[in-house]
Amino acid sequence: MKAVARAENPVVEATGRFLKSFKRPARLLVAISGGSDSTGLFVALATLCATGRYPGITLAACTIDHALRAGSADEARWVEALCARHGIPHVTRRWEGEKPASGLQAAARAKRYDLLVEVATELGADSILAAHTSDDQNETVAMRAKRSPEGIGLSGMADAVLLNGAVWLLRPFLSLERASVRAFLAARGETWLDDPSNRNSHFERVRIRERGTAANPTLSSQDRHLLSERAADFLIENVRAERGLFSIGPAAVEALLAGPTAWRGLLLLAATAGGRAHALETAAADRLRAFLASGRLSRLTAGRVVFDRRRDGLFLYREHRGIESLALPAGTVTLWDGRYRAANMTGQPIVVSAAGDDEGQGDVVLRGPALRAGRAAPRLKFEDGKMVPADGARVDASIAPYARFLPRFDLPLANALAGILGGRPFSSPPNE
Repeated sequence: MKAVARAENPVVEATGRFLKSFKRPARLLVAISGGSDSTGLFVALATLCATGRYPGITLAACTIDHALRAGSADEARWVEALCARHGIPHVTRRWEGEKPASGLQAAARAKRYDLLVEVATELGADSILAAHTSDDQNETVAMRAKRSPEGIGLSGMADAVLLNGAVWLLRPFLSLERASVRAFLAARGETWLDDPSNRNSHFERVRIRERGTAANPTLSSQDRHLLSERAADFLIENVRAERGLFSIGPAAVEALLAGPTAWRGLLLLAATAGGRAHALETAAADRLRAFLASGRLSRLTAGRVVFDRRRDGLFLYREHRGIESLALPAGTVTLWDGRYRAANMTGQPIVVSAAGDDEGQGDVVLRGPALRAGRAAPRLKFEDGKMVPADGARVDASIAPYARFLPRFDLPLANALAGILGGRPFSSPPNE
């Protein structure tokens, strides 16, 4: 085996710091496409782990074959051979089935992460490692700045993201430039594969890369974490939830307009109430702000959520429109309306739908906002119309904005929302 690169090499240093951050044994799944960044991460990890200085760390690798162009299977086999040369087990997963005609990159990204989580779960991996560099970070910030010049997304990518509420994806190279990774590989006589899609100007990231990334004002991870903590504090202190109804007291409503932290909390609370992955768009958020600033006792609907302003406070609940019924086969689990994860523990199919006027609250008499919220609550029936018994299914609230992607710096806010809904907190990264 070739000698380990000199300690002052930035790639070696970054990899060493990352491995030392684990205080307990860990199995790490390296996502590797064969490109320079992921190959550099894999080689650096394999080389350092081979020294024996990190006995608690074991590696595995996974290549996702998106099956989008000729030669992708050959590239996966090239990666498999690289991993075999370093003695690291490797798995290839292929994206089967029809591909979307539009939004291909976003769909491929989502599928890639789903498949990586699937493999990580099968292998018992503690985390997935991705090789995003500072070049990727700058491109991401530039794309987000183009869409929302003042948006919170200008903090860029997080160094750790919880995928599907299940496995943390970590980015050890986020502070490194791509040039240093390629220099590391070249010094070791390693090659890599060039993906032709990286030169396809049909994709936004490629256009940004070709044009160059100008400096954009960004929130640091520390600033974003602090904003998340303060928004979480506001929610914990001021929001109550029951049967799909969220309430905020009159005094706290005034605080919503006073600064970005409480407002951030409200927008994520609304996304959770509406079962939406993203917070309100700028125009809708501005309309909501104007409504609250007016002090009018009335109702406004935005992002599938009714904002009901009354003398005793502000109430949020899912509007009773556009809620589709869902067939749930026996023994399966699914997400319904973006708000609830339902598990069918019976031996026959059930149907999940909105309660409507038959909200099924038993002897509880509901009025006003509680009654309206109850109409959007989940109702579970068998196909013959009979109600599913309480022990026949399990329904848990889902935190829609963070169900698929939870950045580390938003962990306090996500856990506040989970607590308000009576759910379990999200896990922390395994190297914390």
